[in-house]
Amino acid sequence: MEFHYPTGRKYVARPEKENKNDLPDKEIIYSNRGMTLEEDLNETNQYYLSNGLAVIHKKPTPVQIVHVDYAKRSTAVIKEAYFRQASTTDYNGISNGKYIDFEAKETKSPTSFPLKNIHGHQIEHMKNVIKQNGIAFVIIRFSATEEIYLLEGEHLFKFWDRMKNGGRKSITKQELKTYGHSIELGWAPRIDYLKVIRNLYSF
Repeated sequence: MEFHYPTGRKYVARPEKENKNDLPDKEIIYSNRGMTLEEDLNETNQYYLSNGLAVIHKKPTPVQIVHVDYAKRSTAVIKEAYFRQASTTDYNGISNGKYIDFEAKETKSPTSFPLKNIHGHQIEHMKNVIKQNGIAFVIIRFSATEEIYLLEGEHLFKFWDRMKNGGRKSITKQELKTYGHSIELGWAPRIDYLKVIRNLYSF
């Protein structure tokens, strides 16, 4: 199936490439340790909903279907589709009257998070959310070590500006430890990010 951006350019999924300067001298191979970040967050959000803590969902990506193969009525296959517009962030919702909006990212690098995984329109969207007194942040998982960090939008913007001004193109894990908030992977909820932001914003 083919997807196209609003401009008409064909979308091609590419595996994440890490900056060679971000990788250790020796390659480390880890087996699959569990669910993806998206699966964990979806399960977490379902827990919040079931327990009356928040209503937060993954945003659907608007898609325009342009070609379907109807070889058989029971096996119709979408052959070509377009993204109707650029996506903003992955999740949004509300908790105790507070609007929450965030992006979720995984990286294979054990030492840093490449900022190329964030897009300019997502930064602008989060800035607009914060201007309206909403809460915007990014959740980053280091898949090799299962470390998870929540980084507030205000700090993310500083690292973004540093990159745009010719500085480092990634956020080091040490910087995430300093400016972000570590979240331990739990059982129920799996990734309790709500506990972090409730402490930060006192609600």
